Amino acid sequence: MCGICGVKRVSGPPRLETLELMIGALRHRGPDGAGCYRDANVGLGHARLSIVDIAGGAQPLSNEDGQVWVTFNGEIFNHIELRDELIGHGHRFRTRSDTEVIVHAWEQWGRGCFSRFNGQWALAIWDRTERELILARDPRGILPLFFTERTEEVRFASEVTALFADGDVPREFDPRGFDELLTYWSPVAPQTVYRGVSQVAPGSFVSFGPGGRSEYRYYEDVFPSQPEELHIDLESSAAALREALVNATRLRFLRSDVPVAAYLSGGIDSAVTAGIIARYTHTDLHTYSLRFADAEFDESDYQTMVSRHLGTEHSHVTVTAADIAAAFPDAVRHAETPILRAAPAPMLLLSRLARESGYPVVVTGEGADEVLAGYDIFREAAVRRFWARDPESAERARIVEALYPWMHRSPAKTPAFAHRFFSCDLDPADPFLSHRPRWRSTAALKTMLTADFAVSADPTAALRARLPRDSDTWHPLARAQWTESTTLLPGYILSSQGDRMLMANSVEGRFPFLDPDVGRVAAAMPARHKLMGLDEKHVLKHAFRDLVPDAVRTRPKQPYRAPDVGGFVGAGAPDWVSDVLSPEAVQDAGVFRPDIVQHLVAKCTRAEGRSPSNSDSMRLMAVLSTQILHRDLIAAPPSPRRHPHQPVVVYDELDQRENTHE
Repeated sequence: MCGICGVKRVSGPPRLETLELMIGALRHRGPDGAGCYRDANVGLGHARLSIVDIAGGAQPLSNEDGQVWVTFNGEIFNHIELRDELIGHGHRFRTRSDTEVIVHAWEQWGRGCFSRFNGQWALAIWDRTERELILARDPRGILPLFFTERTEEVRFASEVTALFADGDVPREFDPRGFDELLTYWSPVAPQTVYRGVSQVAPGSFVSFGPGGRSEYRYYEDVFPSQPEELHIDLESSAAALREALVNATRLRFLRSDVPVAAYLSGGIDSAVTAGIIARYTHTDLHTYSLRFADAEFDESDYQTMVSRHLGTEHSHVTVTAADIAAAFPDAVRHAETPILRAAPAPMLLLSRLARESGYPVVVTGEGADEVLAGYDIFREAAVRRFWARDPESAERARIVEALYPWMHRSPAKTPAFAHRFFSCDLDPADPFLSHRPRWRSTAALKTMLTADFAVSADPTAALRARLPRDSDTWHPLARAQWTESTTLLPGYILSSQGDRMLMANSVEGRFPFLDPDVGRVAAAMPARHKLMGLDEKHVLKHAFRDLVPDAVRTRPKQPYRAPDVGGFVGAGAPDWVSDVLSPEAVQDAGVFRPDIVQHLVAKCTRAEGRSPSNSDSMRLMAVLSTQILHRDLIAAPPSPRRHPHQPVVVYDELDQRENTHE
């Protein structure tokens, strides 16, 4: 993976200084090299993390006649197969890189090329013949891509900080972005928390051409209509899933010119991907895990069990509440958006361990819960649909006691609360029935907002408009999966907790469960194979029962969590906490009401080490992360940074020559 950026101007060329500052802001994403291209209207920049064709894959890169240029972040895993196909069409290649496949694929198939890529990417193509700049993002939104559009220019970059690098783009929070954040846990593309900054939606590309801006979707999840009529047995589904996942994992592990490791969480998803590598690649495997000093969050026994079962060389980092508080500001700065949990911070520490150990690429089990219905929210929705058929039934209401067996504060321990919480919004015709409890709970945080940030419109209206036309014929589980994959997956799981924490330490993550073939197999199978009663990911457990220890395969789903409040309050809290939470600092940011924030801080401090409520924990994390961003990104003056690999090699069309810009 890398960092990309660029500028397209209506009149006059972009400044080389602007491009270099943008590249410099992305140097953590690409420490191995830097480059840029410029002509009379467009400048493209690149900060390189060398993974494939280390000697020949420098960017930006063009086709033979220099009419198509690309700057690319990510991997096209099927680039070898595409290269052979393109050579058959008469294209000539001068590198082994997957990047060069992109420019020839654009020449050959135009806008249809993106549907042929099996990979994870954010890219910009400059077609000089058509005078068209294309910004495209992979189907799942694994990699980020932001842009600003003003009268005279368009800017794009892998991270928002690069858009702000030279101080010309205004920096301001957007109330609409916060409204979505405090509903879905992150804004849904194209929305962001910054006014005037948009993001390319997953599975989409945006064109900036002579006729203006146009947006196109090339990918959408497809689920079968009337899936209860699918006469597919479990063995067939399991066999198809196993074949697709083995191929996807091998592809992501083997296609690299640098060492690749794997994460082990202690759950079945990462155990399966690591197990496939161990069995099907015949190479030594190094695995990495997070451990927690707090036993409530620690899964080290299962991690050790899997590592020994597979024979991996294993390393781990043990994280305390104090470690999380110390790393949190860096995690927020890299996430570039407020976060409602402290969980990204330990992931930053884990990627640091992998990088320091010499592994710039890791394979993870991320995406399995969305593709195969593993989250508790899917089980919860099944319970609520069952309950909705007879809301007055006391026996049906008791089924909520089967939820959250892993949770310290399980609803089963407080039946009255569970009844109140889960019995709301039980309209079976609501396409978002599955997610209403989470959204309602998160939206309670909006009571802290100032009048300037209070938004009266319903944020779910735009999401409803995006539902595929035939979604009303899908199984309710499919609608829930679509909702989760459209909201939480790209914005939080793959970004704040994923790409941003990995790339903070120049580590690339690879996600076999998000392979398109795996997705197609999972979507086509009956819903009951994914969620069998309340047994989540049933087909995965069946498909890999020979590969994963039974204790891991059959354990209840325990989502990744980390201690939230403990390290931020009380005598051991870092000094920065009181600084960003002072009434003056909160007032200056203008997002949250200082009086409510002070009451929240006092309440959490009085707890004296006891765990606060879920709501209070989310409130404090939201305020802390917002205040850090205001201090370090909104209010702070630009801090110009040069890429460590200076001077930057520039191909400057204005001079018709390659030169070096000091």
